[in-house]
Amino acid sequence: MASKSYPLTPKKVEPVNTKFRTMLGTFPVPDSIPLLESLRRWEPQSMEGQPPVVWDHAEGFQVYDKYGNKWLDFSSGVLITNAGHGRKEIAQAITDQVNKGLLSHYCFPGEPRAKLAERLVQLAPAEMDKAFILSTGSEAVECTLKLAKEVARQNHGEQKRVVVSFENAFHGRTLGAQLIGGIPALKEWIGPLDSSYVQVPFPDGYWTTDIGFDLFEKTLAAKNIDPKNVCAVITETYQGGGADFMPTDYMQALRAWCDTNEAALICDEVQAGFGRCGKTWGFEYYGIIPDMITCGKGISSSLPVSAVIGKAKYLDVFPPGSMTSTHTGNPICAAAAVANIDVIANDGLVANAARVGEIMHAELAKLAEKYHKHVGAVHGKGLVAAIQCVQPGSKEPDGDLAWDVVAGCVERGLLFFSPVGKQGCSVKICPPLCITEEAIKEGISVIDEAFQAALAARA
Repeated sequence: MASKSYPLTPKKVEPVNTKFRTMLGTFPVPDSIPLLESLRRWEPQSMEGQPPVVWDHAEGFQVYDKYGNKWLDFSSGVLITNAGHGRKEIAQAITDQVNKGLLSHYCFPGEPRAKLAERLVQLAPAEMDKAFILSTGSEAVECTLKLAKEVARQNHGEQKRVVVSFENAFHGRTLGAQLIGGIPALKEWIGPLDSSYVQVPFPDGYWTTDIGFDLFEKTLAAKNIDPKNVCAVITETYQGGGADFMPTDYMQALRAWCDTNEAALICDEVQAGFGRCGKTWGFEYYGIIPDMITCGKGISSSLPVSAVIGKAKYLDVFPPGSMTSTHTGNPICAAAAVANIDVIANDGLVANAARVGEIMHAELAKLAEKYHKHVGAVHGKGLVAAIQCVQPGSKEPDGDLAWDVVAGCVERGLLFFSPVGKQGCSVKICPPLCITEEAIKEGISVIDEAFQAALAARA
């Protein structure tokens, strides 16, 4: 994750003019500096961590400023615009709802919310029959914890309250989401942690080489956790920081373990869902059915909306009026989400993510081989990947190299958000699902250029 900010002093960069990218020769753009300085004046410094690209409009897989520059987008915002930027179908759905004059209706019944809830359940496995619509991914994550804890309390008593999550996990920035997160730096400020939230190693196969399920059980035993006291296990379908997937047999063993110990299995699909991985849901790769899934980001390709989808056993545990959210199923956001789901289906974007994703990963494998001393791993599936930068001859994360590569790409017209993952060493690649093979190959050639420049500057 970003831990420093980009300088606002304009500098000369190489002009670019290709089919997908345009850079006029100075970045940041001098005329954009007053706006950037205003943001730094009025917002908290935590907001300074992204490249100083002042978005004006966006279309498909390209982002434009108002000064004549055009970026090929490998960020999707932050895995938001799965259907592509500026989709007219989504914009029209938003406009139609606005023109009705109904902008909010709290928890009173509304047609857009009803449509979205139905569509979400239809997209999910048959075992899941309820959807609760919320506003953010963090809110959805916290809701699943609340549901799992209450089901356990009602059925087994107060002692069944332990939530197991994974080291290096990221589930959001609200308090509960950070309690279950596996990144110590993000929760040092909380103070002594509740012993009912525990982490185990994530079997990514690189940072953690022991990928057997025995490690899960041994870690709980070492922490003196009785499996019968676990109410839930929550995992990102893939860990966002490194686009890391579990081995299939590990996840299947985890599903069986949760069944044996009557614990909810929660898959955080906020980044993975709606076609991102080349399947509608990322957990489909594992051949399992979770008890609950969390959705967000790509659910609408636009406005803030999230959801929990799951089994009625969990979703119906609270009586009427006792689990609500002020903006649940906001009619404008719900209309956008329904339109987004339609676009993804009608344009075959899940299949496109799988097809173009294969090409992307093949090209990234070549890049990893070329820079094998500096690239520890490239993980991902479909149209999500992460290049994990390391110090030569070691597994020591190299966040500075990742930062320089991202900065170099942005100056060349390839848009990324700042590095994420272990000590900020991951260059995350996640273009809109409508991207083409030609654009993917051009983008990876730019990453190659940025690596060459960053390493040459160190020589």
